[in-house]
Amino acid sequence: MHSAVSRSLKVFTTTLAAALLALSTPAFAVAAPQQQGQCANHQAPPAPVDTSEKPAPGKIAPPPLAVPTDPVGGPRMAECGLITPDGALNPPDGNTAASWLVQDLDTGAVIAAKDPHARQRPASLIKTLLALVVVTQLNPQQVIVATKEDAEQECTCVGLVAGGQYTVDQLLHGLLMHSGNDAAHAFATALGGVDSAVAKMNAQAARIGARDTRTATPSGLDGPGMSTSAYDLSLIFNYAMKQPEFARVVSTKNFEIPATGGKPAIPIFNDNKLLGVYPGFLGGKTGFTDDARHTYVGAAQQKGKRLAVVMLRAEQKPTKVVDQAAKLLDYGFALEADRAAPVGQISYQAPVATPGSTDPSVLADGGTGNSGTSSAASGAKDDPFGVTGWIITLIVFLVIVGGFVVGHQRKKAAN
Repeated sequence: MHSAVSRSLKVFTTTLAAALLALSTPAFAVAAPQQQGQCANHQAPPAPVDTSEKPAPGKIAPPPLAVPTDPVGGPRMAECGLITPDGALNPPDGNTAASWLVQDLDTGAVIAAKDPHARQRPASLIKTLLALVVVTQLNPQQVIVATKEDAEQECTCVGLVAGGQYTVDQLLHGLLMHSGNDAAHAFATALGGVDSAVAKMNAQAARIGARDTRTATPSGLDGPGMSTSAYDLSLIFNYAMKQPEFARVVSTKNFEIPATGGKPAIPIFNDNKLLGVYPGFLGGKTGFTDDARHTYVGAAQQKGKRLAVVMLRAEQKPTKVVDQAAKLLDYGFALEADRAAPVGQISYQAPVATPGSTDPSVLADGGTGNSGTSSAASGAKDDPFGVTGWIITLIVFLVIVGGFVVGHQRKKAAN
């Protein structure tokens, strides 16, 4: 009898262990919809070419941002290659950007795009997000005293001097017109330090629904976990251009920061070469790092239409990136004139904060910094009973079956 009971218990425990193991593996999870097909870089930017994204000692690189189950901006925004209206001609040859998007700044309509949700690096285009935080949180006439650390940033720099006194408005011109990393650091200091500024930038991105974006540095220099997309930067730029102070600064061609700290005045010239050259140009931003390559955002107004273009991971050959951007703007205006149907929509989709949290960057997906859901989270969301519920149910079932088997063996032995 004891032998039969022992065998029955062994079978029961083995079955229970196997069942629990199966439930604990990802294979058991409810399958999530395939995320954005098989697009390259749909989760993370390409591998870095240098050590700029190596985490500081004692820290680890953050995992890739979750990919939203439904593509933000419409179904076609999940497509990998060229996305144009039905029947439209392809854009001019010579464009080198891995990802780009042309939008109507007033309606938010996406006119055409290429791999808009691919994760790329922003380089200095992330300064548009920093500027958005600045214009919504700091007074333009507030005075900021530059620190030694501000003045010693890796350049491109405006030329701030330690101890110099600058208004927010003056620094904003240096940040957006000349892409000053010293101005970016001075703003970060004023916002509570680099970590605080980065957190506020990520919160702002999350607040307006930029789900592909995670800032690692205030200036756009590459850092662990840095991520964005052509769609997100189009959304951020769209939102920023609705702020009068931002729109005014990016349209400024020449500016001078007055003498301060015993140093002479600093003349600033807008480094966006389309300003004053391309008809109706409204302003924009340029960027470059070894990992991000060349990045660009710019907008123009013609015949009552305001269009903007974002280009990521572009090269200066065979033609300069600004010239490639000008051709994309021409292409967008031509499609608008033909009343081509939009292929997507720039939309502000504020994420939902977790219960008890007032920080919009702390989201219901477990704190990824975005409101998208990973495949595992999506599976859990689609299964209201939950994996835990199934485990408990199976354990109870196996205990009942095990008890029945043991009781039957004992009864058989007694007979």
